[in-house]
Amino acid sequence: MVRAVVGANWGDEGKGKITDMLGQESDIIVRFQGGANAGHTIINNYGKFALHTLPSGVFYNHTTSIIGNGVALNIPVLFHELQGIVDRGVPEPKLLVSDRAQMVMSYHILFDKLEEERLAGKSFGSTKSGIAPFYSDKYAKVGFQVSELFQDEAELREKIERVILQKNVILEHLYHAPALKAEDIYKELMEYKKMVEPYVCDVSAYLWNAVREGKNILLEGQLGTLKDPDHGIYPMVTSSSTLAAYGAIGAGIPPYEIKQVIAVCKAYSSAVGAGAFVSEIFGEEADELRRRGGDGGEYGATTGRPRRMGWFDCVASRYGCRLQGATDVAFTVLDVLGYLDEIPVCVGYEIDGEVTSEFPATYLLEKAKPVLKALPGWKCDIRGIKNYEDLPENCRNYVEFVEEQIGFPITMVSNGPGRNDIIFRKRVL
Repeated sequence: MVRAVVGANWGDEGKGKITDMLGQESDIIVRFQGGANAGHTIINNYGKFALHTLPSGVFYNHTTSIIGNGVALNIPVLFHELQGIVDRGVPEPKLLVSDRAQMVMSYHILFDKLEEERLAGKSFGSTKSGIAPFYSDKYAKVGFQVSELFQDEAELREKIERVILQKNVILEHLYHAPALKAEDIYKELMEYKKMVEPYVCDVSAYLWNAVREGKNILLEGQLGTLKDPDHGIYPMVTSSSTLAAYGAIGAGIPPYEIKQVIAVCKAYSSAVGAGAFVSEIFGEEADELRRRGGDGGEYGATTGRPRRMGWFDCVASRYGCRLQGATDVAFTVLDVLGYLDEIPVCVGYEIDGEVTSEFPATYLLEKAKPVLKALPGWKCDIRGIKNYEDLPENCRNYVEFVEEQIGFPITMVSNGPGRNDIIFRKRVL
């Protein structure tokens, strides 16, 4: 069976923990989009990890980890990360890399940095990981696919010359930066070839056979619905589709094989980077939630930037789950809210004097004000509880109110940072 773990909101929902937990019953775990611009924080028997490229199931001996063709593959980052977990006692995972994946080049990172500097106050809040320039090149058909590392040298050198001709015009005349040299790019690619060669595979054929053999395949998404370039808060979005539907494309499997979609929602809201965020809170209220939240505080796993904080947004989450096609919702970090007397929840948006429960396009979203409903808190620590019925009544009321508002079944409730800090519920809706 194929299932997907994806984010319903802005990212940072706790997908890594859910993937790590579901890895116990998975044979293959696939990253299908995005790059090293966002991280998944995982706490398990080996310690605490922030993964950026490796799938979050690499901690099991029985799993195969796959980098799909839809990933923005930064080869040095991937292998630095791989060595990093091995150095901390994790058995070296079985890793496969799609021959159709494209590579993040050093000049993509350079262009990302230069463009953010040029935009200054109007920048997109990039992590400067080269993601937007990478995907721009991919769709302009001037990127480098892993398979091209193994082609004739003359053909590869000819392509390098052709690509940097365009790049150097922009570098010199827009950014006033030194030009790229063809020989440097060729050497960079040959270094990548040495690193990745043992792992290269026709991933779509591998997965096709695995599906036919009845293997359990888990697709792991990066970021969330609201960062999707088509359906998110454009233009403050990422550069690859964050939807489960893209899992079929980014992994190379038939779309009808995805049987379960687990959309992950936080019990409150958080976001890294710029863009509309209707339920956002500020000041001491935000500082306290940020300090108490996440796994040791709400800070970006890649950048370390303080996350923007807000109350749970039913409008955004309903929309996010709908676009993902959620069959299940995993509700994370519920334990964090135990300090509150009352817990505000955003149940609607007021735009130009009218209230809506639909998630609008960005130009309207930027004018939206949250319509809040306060629910009573439970004022105790819920970590360690294993059965849903044993949660405090107000805690269960909070979960069930959210479930009714978003219209998708909350089947998993996370009440702590560890792999096994999770409560399974029966499907209600």
